[in-house]
Amino acid sequence: MKLNTNSNIYTFVYMTVVVIIVAVLLAVVSQALAPKQQANILLDKQKQILGALKIDYSTGDPADIYMALVNDTLRYGEQEVYVANLNGATKYILPLSGKGLWGGIGGYLALDEDKNTIYGVNFNHESETPGLGAKIVEPEFRSQFEGKHIRNAEGAVVSVAVLKAGKHAEGQEQVDAISGATITSSGVSTMLEVNLGEYAEFLNELNEGKEEDHVESED
Repeated sequence: MKLNTNSNIYTFVYMTVVVIIVAVLLAVVSQALAPKQQANILLDKQKQILGALKIDYSTGDPADIYMALVNDTLRYGEQEVYVANLNGATKYILPLSGKGLWGGIGGYLALDEDKNTIYGVNFNHESETPGLGAKIVEPEFRSQFEGKHIRNAEGAVVSVAVLKAGKHAEGQEQVDAISGATITSSGVSTMLEVNLGEYAEFLNELNEGKEEDHVESED
């Protein structure tokens, strides 16, 4: 019996078989590539953390450099804090995530052992405007955060404000926003404030410990 290739049934069956074959091929390829994709995601995270630590990994293997420096991961519920030893000094690295003008923004914030002084930051973005909001990844913007403090004079965590030149934040240290990228700059400011609030338990641990030590020393 000769198939009628012009019939609707033939067209439907043919397309169904093609879709099934393509779906199977895609599933096989996806599974085959999954380990490599996961490895690339992990390596990108390691590079970003090294960026927050101001480490130049261009002359070596980033994964090896990361493993030599980052020696612990602390968990606070769903939050993670990476602990690094840099030239004998402890650094705490906090993941960041937020929203910019066109999509998600994120990065990592490295704090000194006092959990107050910013050692370095590394930002990333999904789709911010080139030459404007995308400048959050550039050293000129990121370097402004170095040495800033996330606590106010009373010791409360208040973050660091990102404001236009000439504007001032009450009770906060601040950095200059990116000219022409108000929404992205505001997104970075909000991201820092919200994320630091989520790490309140971790950030307040040291203060509580210091208060206990101080009381004991007075006795």
